[in-house]
Amino acid sequence: MNTGQIAQILDAIALLLEFKDENPFKIRAYQNAARAIESLTSDISTLVAEKKLSEIPGIGKAIEEKITQLVMTGKLDYYEELRKEIPEGVVAMCEIPSFGPKKARLVWKELGITTIEALRKACLEDKLSSLKGFGEKTQKKILQGIEFHQQHAGQYLLSDAMPVARRLLAHLKECGTVHRVSIAGSLRRWKETVKDIDLLASATDAAQVMDHFVKAEGVSEIIGRGDTKTSVRLASGMQVDLRVVTEAQFPYALAYFTGSKEHNVAVRQAAQKKGLKVNEYGIFDGSKLIECKDEAAFYQALGFPYIPPEMRENTGELDYNAIPQLLDFQSLKGVFHTHSTWSDGTAGIEAMAEKARSMGLRYMGLSDHSKAASYANGLDETRLTLQMKEIDKLNKKWKDFRILKGLECDILPNGDLDLTPEILGKLEFVIGSVHSRFDMSEKEMTDRVCKAIANEHFDILGHATGRLLLSREGYKLDLGRVLETARKHRKIVELNAYPNRLDLDWIHCRRAKELGVMLSINPDAHSTADLENIEYGVATARRAWLEKKDVLNTRDLNEVLEILDV
Repeated sequence: MNTGQIAQILDAIALLLEFKDENPFKIRAYQNAARAIESLTSDISTLVAEKKLSEIPGIGKAIEEKITQLVMTGKLDYYEELRKEIPEGVVAMCEIPSFGPKKARLVWKELGITTIEALRKACLEDKLSSLKGFGEKTQKKILQGIEFHQQHAGQYLLSDAMPVARRLLAHLKECGTVHRVSIAGSLRRWKETVKDIDLLASATDAAQVMDHFVKAEGVSEIIGRGDTKTSVRLASGMQVDLRVVTEAQFPYALAYFTGSKEHNVAVRQAAQKKGLKVNEYGIFDGSKLIECKDEAAFYQALGFPYIPPEMRENTGELDYNAIPQLLDFQSLKGVFHTHSTWSDGTAGIEAMAEKARSMGLRYMGLSDHSKAASYANGLDETRLTLQMKEIDKLNKKWKDFRILKGLECDILPNGDLDLTPEILGKLEFVIGSVHSRFDMSEKEMTDRVCKAIANEHFDILGHATGRLLLSREGYKLDLGRVLETARKHRKIVELNAYPNRLDLDWIHCRRAKELGVMLSINPDAHSTADLENIEYGVATARRAWLEKKDVLNTRDLNEVLEILDV
């Protein structure tokens, strides 16, 4: 069992303990352990064998024993016993936005509701309003949450699908008859959420590849199998489709099955104007195949420069003679928006900095939460002053790396920043974020955010809409006005790379680029492993056609400090 699966089970235990109304410290212990395991870089089997798990911060003796059982046997008796106590459908209710374990437990115990559909029916029949803590407004919100949940059912986060696809690619490469393999579909375009995984392979023996594919780790069901396509379902519920073509067909099939559908339609229309025909098997001039060795040759044959997969959404990519030089992972020189154990992070400042440095970055902006975020152990003025002193000490350790002193400061409901101007003025940067009162009207929320942006101590707008993909819609906000305000005051807007957020989305990132608003790709890292979230931010930036000049943290430290007016 890998670290991701173990972390999932620890999180599930925490949720089940919430249902049982257990001690909050016990619940938090499992949540912290999940984050610690998730961010592990060492081999967990080795740590178990050497009995060193308890040396990891956040993992006590009792949890060490449970993780050991998971690693050694693939299951956990304690978890299975907890699952028996609470109906599966009741736990599933917690997938509904703003409907946590306490509400789910109450409707289960008081009304006998054990499924999402039964909950929907009870709301429609006004059966919840009599319960303590419920009312007409709550019922309406639950119905909206159920609708949101149903709309996104069967979808997976990019960050859940991409590691699985890469593992399956590695498995396919082990098959001797395979020539080329690639991810295809919306996942290759790095779409924020996907319904399934599409893989493409070229091989001399398709049947042999199919036989090898269905034996991959995690495959629980073969949905269908033909001469060129096999579909399987993984234990997670995710569907994976594999298509196998000849080596000569691979470039055309890769372009076709990458999509998007709208992009493919535009490509076919452009080909028709040239008297050509395009499909997944080739480009044809009459009956003659125009041979292409790769996708670059495919686009060249149609009179276009190579179009990166992230741009293939039919938003004008075929109208350019020269495609923008999209930024890549290596373009980033540093990151902002990182958290440590001073607030709700799982690693100390030095550990976070060393991880960033090991990734080839030259600076890291530390930004723990401010005091309004009491749930996240936010910093007041006194603790922030102490933290700045620690950063000064740590910065003496490196000549090639620097920690920048910052804060993720709450934007209060009236638009003020959470801490005093005096302390904010001592920082090198301030990220302003909304973490409360999501129910404000669009005008109220927009006024709130725009007032904060205009504050002289404000530098970067954090996760602008507050959305959580597949979990929560963003609050109502006039993003056009927000971006105009950022342009006017020459402030930066964050592309939050945390895979549950990816906020701003690629459409509004592109709008920011057009307005001349600078963006910053930030990992919102709460662990050392989270620093690698910037991969998803870079992908979203590429979908928005961003270049190095559009992004703050592609710059060297001195230029960044100049932009931040430090």
